[in-house]
Amino acid sequence: MRRRDVLAGAMALPLFGGWWPALGAGDATAFDDRTVVSLARALAARPYAPPDARLPASLADSSYDQYRDFRFRPEHALWGDDDGRFQARFFHRGFLFRERVDLHVVENSQARALRFSTDDFDYSPNPAPQLDDIGFAGFRLHGPLNRPGVQDEICAFLGASYFRAVAQGLGYGLSARGLALGSGDPEPEEFPVFRAFWLHRPAVDAETIIIDALLDGPSVAGAYRFVIAPGQDTVFDVDARLFPRVDIANAGIAPLTSMFHFDAGDRVGIDDYRPAVHDSDGLAMLTGTGEQVWRALRNPQALQHSGFQDRDPRGFGLMQRKRAFGDFQDAEAGYERRPGAWVEPLADWGAGEVHLVEIPTADEYHDNIVAFWRPATALHAGRESRWRYRLHWSGGHVWLPRLATVTATRIGAVPKTQSGARLFVIDLDGGAALDEAALPTVEAAASAGLLRHPVVHRRPDGGWRVGFELEPQDAAVVELRMRLLHDGAAFSETWLYRWTP
Repeated sequence: MRRRDVLAGAMALPLFGGWWPALGAGDATAFDDRTVVSLARALAARPYAPPDARLPASLADSSYDQYRDFRFRPEHALWGDDDGRFQARFFHRGFLFRERVDLHVVENSQARALRFSTDDFDYSPNPAPQLDDIGFAGFRLHGPLNRPGVQDEICAFLGASYFRAVAQGLGYGLSARGLALGSGDPEPEEFPVFRAFWLHRPAVDAETIIIDALLDGPSVAGAYRFVIAPGQDTVFDVDARLFPRVDIANAGIAPLTSMFHFDAGDRVGIDDYRPAVHDSDGLAMLTGTGEQVWRALRNPQALQHSGFQDRDPRGFGLMQRKRAFGDFQDAEAGYERRPGAWVEPLADWGAGEVHLVEIPTADEYHDNIVAFWRPATALHAGRESRWRYRLHWSGGHVWLPRLATVTATRIGAVPKTQSGARLFVIDLDGGAALDEAALPTVEAAASAGLLRHPVVHRRPDGGWRVGFELEPQDAAVVELRMRLLHDGAAFSETWLYRWTP
């Protein structure tokens, strides 16, 4: 059965406890820019009902390896018979992905439900199970990203409100989410889910595709629109309209989730042949006042929260700046090909803070870094809260080209000392051209302990190297700050670091 045949005979089961109207075979409903917003507003006015996570016995206990055998057939892709740029393929339910997700296609202002069929999946070496319309776990988009005529995977929406994307020449790495609620807080975190998606059929020559999504959780419902443009940078324009059921003081807007295991500045207890293992190596920020900031990431001994207060930020993101194979020496994981993700607000966001959560991890298989915007004012029950931003998936992003940027942070013991002093070595590249004899000056400060002997010199391979010593004394936490100046003006971005014993 081809995907277009499934569409023609689509059957939508009632959603959300029956308040969404059921569709008969071949039926369609009117759809416009207000449809999902109206659904979210109505959903928020009702008591929360969890999504359907019931699975047939043949799927309920499926292992990771078994789940990997549920492979969507590429020849059944949505729009696979068209000459257009985009195709959609679908994820099976099972393993960790138990909740039913309802998918629809929008064409000519009409929405039709997509019906699950085992004919669309290859279960070999096992026989296909006998399943009714159990819905889907999510979907992914494909298109000619790297080579003409080749359907590369562009992005995937799978699990809660998680999604991730790639750009030209890059593979998957960190993830984004629709919304974070209580990430890193003492109370249990709430994970809203995307319960339904509407995939807009693009024109044959379209460079973008529109995806609408309905978010739901105990505290909030929401309507999301993603306008996705794949390319050298893959860009998502996101319009999120939230309808809280309760007052929310711990909202995380435009959340990003990544992994940082170790690097040259954080190798305590590491016995590994590789010089570094991470999906991202820093939190980048461009503040509302125009200061460009780089906060080097850590894998701490205990959970760490950092809040960077701001008003109307110009952007923030979790970035991967190491781009050479030699930086990681991992031919399988290819960490040098992991994208960064940069959040660019498309409206004034007011007062709040870029919030960073660093969680201890003993391996590279668990995400332990979260970054998001936390508004200073709570989201109030019964009142719409709207957030518009552009999400760039990129191998590198230039904010203020005149500034030198941090490329490495290295830390080690100060030789021949018994004071516990630590030596910090920070490499930077770029910046304005200076005469051969000229050097910028170092501006460095520590919130506690003693910071000694700051110095900068040119590296033999180009760029700059800054060094200084920190004697923590009895401090349990030291916040460090450094930048380069020339003629009294910023020559580099601002480097930040939190040191703990």
